[in-house]
Amino acid sequence: MRPVGLVQTAAARATAPGRVTAGQELAVLVAVEFTGQRRRLTAAARLARDAAAVSIETNPSANDAESHREASGGLDFDSSLAEFEELARSAGAQIAATLVQRRARPDAATLVGQGKLEEIAGVVASTGAEVVLFDHDLTPSQLRNLEAKVPCRVIDRTQLILDIFARHARSREGQLQVELAQLEYQLPRLAGRGKAMSQLGGGIGTRGPGETQLETDRRKINLRIDHVKQQLESVRRIRGQQRRRREDVPVPVVALVGYTNAGKSTLFNALTEAGVLESSKMFATLDPKLRQLQLPSRRKVLLSDTVGFIRNLPHTLVTSFRATLEEVERAELLLHVRDASSAMGNEQKLQV
Repeated sequence: MRPVGLVQTAAARATAPGRVTAGQELAVLVAVEFTGQRRRLTAAARLARDAAAVSIETNPSANDAESHREASGGLDFDSSLAEFEELARSAGAQIAATLVQRRARPDAATLVGQGKLEEIAGVVASTGAEVVLFDHDLTPSQLRNLEAKVPCRVIDRTQLILDIFARHARSREGQLQVELAQLEYQLPRLAGRGKAMSQLGGGIGTRGPGETQLETDRRKINLRIDHVKQQLESVRRIRGQQRRRREDVPVPVVALVGYTNAGKSTLFNALTEAGVLESSKMFATLDPKLRQLQLPSRRKVLLSDTVGFIRNLPHTLVTSFRATLEEVERAELLLHVRDASSAMGNEQKLQV
């Protein structure tokens, strides 16, 4: 049986190429739902499953659709798709069309099936889209195969999040962290990039044991990674000195944590009048902000605004942002900010 394929091109999700706002790229979004295999549960999903099981045991009436969804360990697909579309807009994309495929298992070569791949290429050609965004991580070989079939750039979920982070990084530390994550993402994806990766030279009198362009690029990236890590280590030492100076003055730190776009910066501004950027776009805050706040009891605390979390956060970002997350680790109190209007509130809580 051929996998079910859906293409959503309602007025809200289809845009004429000539009407793209300046600075935006026209994008085709592709989301894939695998129905024939049990996906590996994240730590948050396991917590959700266990919590739902306890809830059902203690309160049988709690066995409703929401409990069942959490027990199965997954974010509702429609909610997941809406979140992906918001990610695309935060990266500066204007959505030309959203394509959905439901299939039993991923295709090892292209993630989607051959028929869906032809449909993607057709939609790209008809809309004039400049980029295809996948709500899924692609292996290096899948990325190469897709780019060979689709007449535009192909970007997976991790690269999309990295691009958003690169847009919003303002401090030197934030920029270094983003660059490190991008380099570590690019390194395994260098192979097979066409003629640019062939043996250096190639003409009469130029053949020899010299390294290939691929090896040259890998060496350059590895050298750059080492350099960036050294700079980040220097930043960590400076932050450690600043933290120790703060700890000499007994002012407790209260860190605002939460899902991306939950309203942490808005609350931070309301409490401190700091005037930091408030935005409906995801990951508007990348660099932690600290401001002194006097409580009604006249006790003083330091309030910290931190980067938000998201489901399936790329591992390269978790490791690269260790220095930023140290602020959360050292805080005396974590204040979890939740968006009460979100339909995904429980899932977001568990992810955080």
